[in-house]
Amino acid sequence: MLELIAQNMAPIMFVSVVIFLLLGYPVAFSLAANGLIFFVIGVELAPLSNGTIFLDWALLGAMPDRLWGILSNETLLAIPFFTFMGIVLEKSGMAEDLLDTVGQLFGPVRGGLAYAVVLVGALLAATTGVVAASVIAMGLISLPIMLRYGYDRRVASGAIAASGTLAQIIPPSLVLIILADQLGRSVGDMYRGALIPGLILTGVYLGYITMLAIFRPKLVPALPPEARTLGGGVTSLLVAIAAAVAFGYGVHVWAYDAWGANADVLGAVVGVSAVYAYALLDRVLGINTLSRLAQQVIMVLIPPLALIFLVLGTIFIGLATPTEGGAMGAAGAMILAGSKKRLNFRVVSDALATTTRLSSFVLFILIGARVFALTFYGVNGHIWVEHLLLSVPGGEYGFLLVVNLIIFVLGFFLDFFEIAFILIPLIAQPAQTLGIDLIWLGVIIGMNMQTSFLTPPFGFALFYLRSVAARVPYLDRITGRNIEGIKTSDIYKGAIPFIVLQSVMIAIVVLFPQLVLHYRGPVIDPDTVEIKLPQMPGLGGSGAGGLPLPNFGGGAAPGGPAPGGAPAAPGGLPLPNFGAGN
Repeated sequence: MLELIAQNMAPIMFVSVVIFLLLGYPVAFSLAANGLIFFVIGVELAPLSNGTIFLDWALLGAMPDRLWGILSNETLLAIPFFTFMGIVLEKSGMAEDLLDTVGQLFGPVRGGLAYAVVLVGALLAATTGVVAASVIAMGLISLPIMLRYGYDRRVASGAIAASGTLAQIIPPSLVLIILADQLGRSVGDMYRGALIPGLILTGVYLGYITMLAIFRPKLVPALPPEARTLGGGVTSLLVAIAAAVAFGYGVHVWAYDAWGANADVLGAVVGVSAVYAYALLDRVLGINTLSRLAQQVIMVLIPPLALIFLVLGTIFIGLATPTEGGAMGAAGAMILAGSKKRLNFRVVSDALATTTRLSSFVLFILIGARVFALTFYGVNGHIWVEHLLLSVPGGEYGFLLVVNLIIFVLGFFLDFFEIAFILIPLIAQPAQTLGIDLIWLGVIIGMNMQTSFLTPPFGFALFYLRSVAARVPYLDRITGRNIEGIKTSDIYKGAIPFIVLQSVMIAIVVLFPQLVLHYRGPVIDPDTVEIKLPQMPGLGGSGAGGLPLPNFGGGAAPGGPAPGGAPAAPGGLPLPNFGAGN
């Protein structure tokens, strides 16, 4: 019996940690406790394991070095920077300004408020990277407005919850940082690979709302005229956008000789900056050549877009590492909050406290995972997992199907951090054995983990929205009507269509890997590569490609007889003569 246990320690460990987690014990302590308990058992059963257990008491001496490797990991330093940036932006009221402005811009069309929620969710994802901040902000601001003007409760709650989860896949996502670290890949490459799928998913959400607006317009009505406080003026906005494009293109053409490929970046920066400066002067000086709507859209949208460029743009063009980009983003967030006169000691204190809690949470889970991994690898658990996954029929597509099903099911019960630290290190090696690109795998898993925020019973986006949505009927202060509260079942049912859309998007990324693999740059065909060596005639003969061959000792030129009567080597090269005479 003991021999059977010794030779099957890996699956026993894995089942044990799952049981601990399902019983509700904290993840970090469940992992560490299982690692230490099974380490003791493994050392005692090693003689009975037939060589499958490689544990010894001296191995615990490696643990301090493993833990120091976590504490000195510069990649993980990006997590507190991006978290701090997101919390400061939330406190600065940026989400409120964006939702109000974009809602007014799209208000005249059916589904306009839902479009605004999705677009603002994408913008918040690209600036904050924190799901909780996005869902809570949109739930507090947009949900009452959507209910006020007749939106279906399920559509409204589903759009808000799903749009908040875009922070999982659109850079600078914290999940992508963790995945890059666990897969041993560059965070910058992970960001590049995830950007296009994240934008396509945003478009899929918008397409779903468009279908509702066409086929079920009563679910997503337009804003009534009295609710459009900024009035019209879309033509003025379009003229301003056209002017920015023309000015930016002119700068691009003018600077191309000096800036090369970066001239387009310079042109975009100058064009947008010029339009923003004009809108600011137009409002301050009271010229009013732009409509109120155009002024508001330009002045509200450009600062977060500038922050996105500061963070992601510098990472993508290679000027900054993700950690440095996060530091610049944190500084930029404080500047934006200060410009709105909302930066004070309380905001900074709350942001620091939240950042410390989240960073400590991640760090303790990672430490527990390292303790668990030390024992799990010592009982050949990684080999067991590798054999298990490689035996799945269907090659890489069979592997991806099984892995995604496992992660999808675990997402019902576990947080994405827990899945990343427990499962990802175990599947990386089998994926490499099958020739799967780990950045592609990371983006697929990141998109799958996004569904864990929407799947009951532990979907965190659903909980965040439940915490701010009205539970009981209330009197609307604008219309004076009595509005029914949101049921928990409405939130759950509203999330289902978006879970389906996310699952479809996972399949698209699997079937079209180039959506992610573009991060490698252009593909080079080796058959089209031609190598030319310089021709140097007239210098004592030439070898392959026209290069002159040296003639040591003043003997015959290459191709002739070697000094001392030695024969020439094949191809005309003289054989050396090491003797003093013939």
